[in-house]
Amino acid sequence: MIDRADSNAQAFHQLYQGNRSWLEQWLSRRLGSGHDAADLSQDTFMRVLAGPQRIVDLAEPRAYLMTIGKRLLVNFYKRRSLERAYLDALAQLPEVYAPSPEQRWQVLETLHALDDLLDGLPGRVRRAFLLSQLEGLGYREIAVRLGVTERSVKRYMVQAYEHCLLVALC
Repeated sequence: MIDRADSNAQAFHQLYQGNRSWLEQWLSRRLGSGHDAADLSQDTFMRVLAGPQRIVDLAEPRAYLMTIGKRLLVNFYKRRSLERAYLDALAQLPEVYAPSPEQRWQVLETLHALDDLLDGLPGRVRRAFLLSQLEGLGYREIAVRLGVTERSVKRYMVQAYEHCLLVALC
């Protein structure tokens, strides 16, 4: 008798063999890069493998792969946009103040971690939190910038701190 782990491993192997090239082509059309598509395809299958869904139970495997692939595409473009903004900011610095490649990498990793941490917060909550933490603005100044009451800013900050705490604990 084949146990569940073996049957799931076989199902994954069949899913991978039957859909890897299709998924890479689908991603490549959206990215315009075969290398990035191959990376995201592998990430997709890693998510499938690590996910809660039993592979043998997938009714529509390509739809499932496409859903995961779309999420990874969104994250890919967010990361690329964040990196581009950082590099644009660096380009404005005099060469004397330019960070080393290692420092750039560390800052980019930190920016990505912060972006992941704040992902899911409503726009105003996120903006209030960033104005407070990055620009050092007080609640009154944030309220003026956002066009809301100071009481709203206090609620936004509580929501942001609670969110960060929950994400950090999980």
